[in-house]
Amino acid sequence: MSRRRPKPVWERAYKGHVLWLGRQKLGKVSLAGEARYTWEAAGKAGATDDLDKAKKAVELAVLVADKQRDLFD
Repeated sequence: MSRRRPKPVWERAYKGHVLWLGRQKLGKVSLAGEARYTWEAAGKAGATDDLDKAKKAVELAVLVADKQRDLFD
């Protein structure tokens, strides 16, 4: 029987949301004004008008960072 890999979980925070994997913070989405969200994850950042799009951008950045090899490896 194989062990299941833990899934990242979104948690609501003050004026935003945070993506956690256990005790490790993977990324965050913050409210940056009226209906404007900024996101940060895996060394990347951006902004959008939609919370769902910001969350998807964080998830994609984390996924790509996990799969992409380091340049100086």
